[in-house]
Amino acid sequence: MCGSMMTLRSSRVAALLLLSAHLLHASALPAASSYEFTAYRMQQYNLQQDKRGCRGAIVVAEARSADDTTLTRRCVIMKLPDFTAERYLEAKRQNAAAVLILLPQNISTVPEDVIQGFMVSESEALKKETLMPVYVVHEDEQLLCMYAEVKLAAATKSASILVRVLRSMVTATAFQILVSNNSPIKAITDNSIITLEGVLPGVGEDPPTIVITAHYDSSGLAPWLAYGADSNGSGVTVLLELARLFQRLYSDPRNKAPYHLLFSLTGGGKYNFLGTKRWLEENMDHAESSLLHDNVAFVLCLDTLGSGDELFLHVSRPPKPGTPQYGFIQQLEEVISSRFPWVRFGTVHKKINLQESTVAWEHERYGMKHIPGFTLSHLEDPRSELRGSILDTMSQVDIRKLKRNTVIIAESLARYMYNLSDKGSPKEIQVFKGSLDILDSRLSALMNMLTSVPRATQLMDKEPQQTLLINSLEQEFKRYLQQVHRHAFRQDRK
Repeated sequence: MCGSMMTLRSSRVAALLLLSAHLLHASALPAASSYEFTAYRMQQYNLQQDKRGCRGAIVVAEARSADDTTLTRRCVIMKLPDFTAERYLEAKRQNAAAVLILLPQNISTVPEDVIQGFMVSESEALKKETLMPVYVVHEDEQLLCMYAEVKLAAATKSASILVRVLRSMVTATAFQILVSNNSPIKAITDNSIITLEGVLPGVGEDPPTIVITAHYDSSGLAPWLAYGADSNGSGVTVLLELARLFQRLYSDPRNKAPYHLLFSLTGGGKYNFLGTKRWLEENMDHAESSLLHDNVAFVLCLDTLGSGDELFLHVSRPPKPGTPQYGFIQQLEEVISSRFPWVRFGTVHKKINLQESTVAWEHERYGMKHIPGFTLSHLEDPRSELRGSILDTMSQVDIRKLKRNTVIIAESLARYMYNLSDKGSPKEIQVFKGSLDILDSRLSALMNMLTSVPRATQLMDKEPQQTLLINSLEQEFKRYLQQVHRHAFRQDRK
């Protein structure tokens, strides 16, 4: 017999706006003993007037399988395949006491269809507010034993009377889940959102500026499990490699292009690109010497570039021929068609709707300030579940395709900045080769650094490991860029 009871103690871990997350200690009692483990509460936040996530925390309930017909005032135990939108809504409809999701230790072993199904359900769950506590816990032998017992108990209910009697004679399964909250759930309202910026000055008098930016934070059902490998560790990795490559080029005065390169890493991307919004406000409204006041050629936002054989350039309005944006798109098309013809490239046009409370992509924040920009991503739909999932781990990233996308972006930028097409250079020319080659080892090291800790926005200025990560990103900027600045913005209370 596996056990008969579970007990949990909870303590507060992190929050954003009216959002909070909890780190829990739980116990399962095989016979008369307890078993403690760590679990994480579903996140809770307000995005302007829109309340989302889990409002409940305390649980005192018996564990039941999702297969059970009676879930009222029970804690429903689910594996990844069990957590569907239908079963989640059924648990809510029956007023279940809680949902406990068992997460495999190694996500790479999970079939792709199960991952995609969970991401869809995870996204749906996060769109609405719920009072029902939802927790996620890493699987282990004892928890899997409990899962098997409650699943067997549910199956036995539909068996014959004789089978049920025989089973009751050899085992009795009753797992009690207890989550106690020692401190009240409070909104975190004093957290900072950190943005980093650095520059590679171009040649000439008052040259135009190309802005290259990516958001570094992650999101998912539980903040402490949101590692954001593809979204957007991949975008940050590409940006940092571009900073290294172009610094190498610009280190020789003869190779400087007539463009300033302004690099920016922003926080709060998963919360309506709040860090970008505040950084733009500071630069446009207060910093008279900002490069954003000068001639901006375009803003290139890097978002989710670690997989797939498609690349989409998301724009708010189609660029007109003769504009810098149009010229850069031509270079992208030339590099892809000549060197990577199997990659499908397309432009996706979505107007900015000022009546909507949220923006789809980071470039829309620039568009609202009348700064031309676009977002490059392997995702065609900004609503893709991959952009906010606890299953977005390194198993979702293909380093070979990340390198290919880095090559495409770097070569396209170089062709545009140095006007190589008009100089008669062949389409197949490679700028970044030899000592300027893009390194697999560096891309892997950067991805491993970024996914070593969860990067949920509400953790980044509160926890030592997350603070160390921000410091490491700042050091990367200082290593390759000039005029590096670190900005800390408080929450937007508007």
